[in-house]
Amino acid sequence: MSQIIIRPIVTEKMTAQGEKEGRYGFEVARTSNKVQIKQAVEKEYNVTVTGVRTMICRGKNRTRYTKSLILHGRTPSFKKAIVTVKAGETIDLYSSI
Repeated sequence: MSQIIIRPIVTEKMTAQGEKEGRYGFEVARTSNKVQIKQAVEKEYNVTVTGVRTMICRGKNRTRYTKSLILHGRTPSFKKAIVTVKAGETIDLYSSI
């Protein structure tokens, strides 16, 4: 993977959007912009990107109960990009598994 794309997001919702609408989700570097994300996806997966939407997903609060005390923490925040590819093209996210 490149420095921009950290990992693809493989969830039930993203898989359905990929099959139906040609949208794929990726966790990307916090400092990357839409132009860099578009270039990285086109280079990595050999597809034509028609749109990029980005969002910063805030980490969730987590509480863990142990024998002696209660631990409070937070999952890390990350930047997510939803990439739309040209009609008729697909990205095979499962080929590298």
